Amino acid sequence: MRISRRDWLTLATALTFGGRMALGQAAGSPKLLARPIPKTGEAIPAVGLGTWQVFDVAGSTEELSQAREALKVFFGHGGRVIDSSPMYGSAESVAGQLATELGIASKLFVATKVWTSGRDAGIRQMEDSMRKLRVERLDLMQVHNLLDARTHLATLREWKIAGRVRYLGVTHYHAGAHADLEKMIAPGDIDFVQVNYSLAEPEAERRLLAVAAESRTAVIVNRPFAEGSMFRRVQGKPLPDWARDIGCASWAQFFLKWILSHPSVTCAIPGTRNPKHAADNLAAAAGPLPDAATRRRMASYFNSL
Repeated sequence: MRISRRDWLTLATALTFGGRMALGQAAGSPKLLARPIPKTGEAIPAVGLGTWQVFDVAGSTEELSQAREALKVFFGHGGRVIDSSPMYGSAESVAGQLATELGIASKLFVATKVWTSGRDAGIRQMEDSMRKLRVERLDLMQVHNLLDARTHLATLREWKIAGRVRYLGVTHYHAGAHADLEKMIAPGDIDFVQVNYSLAEPEAERRLLAVAAESRTAVIVNRPFAEGSMFRRVQGKPLPDWARDIGCASWAQFFLKWILSHPSVTCAIPGTRNPKHAADNLAAAAGPLPDAATRRRMASYFNSL
């Protein structure tokens, strides 16, 4: 199914401001903001779960237990999107194991990446990732950091036709690659782009987010806290009083609400295996979002710290 740009913008507006949807959360928990994937209109929760470092815990019983509880809380509060990579050590295996144990594997939107060179090596790695994640069909496969992107995208287009993957995408974590990402998604035949974007790293606003909107490409935001450096910057500092007006109860929500308020953003994927942090992050997708003036105020305040 493909929807027009006009219909997608109408749907995105409805989901953002009027039709927040309950996507799997426990009864009584706040409804989460959902955003449509532009090419199909399928809605996914606007806050997901990244697994880099935090789910690379196969060798630790204690940390594995923490990750299990975090995934349980994440899903229980309405989270569905989980993102991994073969680059992340045991994260894929851990995510697949825990999702299966919790009985939620079929209810998640599972994304991972291919991170190697060559067609045959890429196929082997992607098949290995699917075994580790314990899925027969992957929701989203992305080319990690654009490594041999054209080779892998050719394979993924074949896999999409065959029904082995539902969506395909490209990723990077650094502003220096934004121009390359723009060129990749501009033709409009890529479903997702994953990119760094935050109050500390706002460079995607220069062009990339606009190109994503024009090409109807879904945007997943990585590094929403700039690898934790943003928390170090605000350590010991209280939230401004006016942050309550947009429902912020923590700095994490302040940072995430700023990201989610950009209309081109489909989903942000903060990484954690702390159950309290998982719930706190998801709360950013409930309640009001800042308008353009408030976004500018948030950026000015953060930059003044």
